Amino acid sequence: MIETIGFVAGTLTTIAFIPQVIATWRSRSGEGMSTATLIPFTAGVGLWIVYGVLDRATPVIVFNTITFALGVALVVMKRRFNGRT
Repeated sequence: MIETIGFVAGTLTTIAFIPQVIATWRSRSGEGMSTATLIPFTAGVGLWIVYGVLDRATPVIVFNTITFALGVALVVMKRRFNGRT
C-alpha cells in the first residue's frame, strides 16, 4: 500500500511538469520561469534520487529521475531560448 501511494504521488507530481516543458518548447521561450527557482529545484530532485537509491525506494527513484530530466530540459531550454539569464 505504501509503495502504491508513492507511485500515485510520483505520477501526479511528475505529470505536473509536462505541460510546462511542452509550453516552453512550443513557444521557444522560458521567460515566465525563474532560473533562481529551476536550478535549486532540479538540484533538490537530484538529491531525492540519491536518497531513493540509498533507501531503495523505487517510486522515489523512478519519478524523481523523470522529474530531474524534465527540470534539466527546462533549464536548458530557458538558457537556449532566452540566453543565460
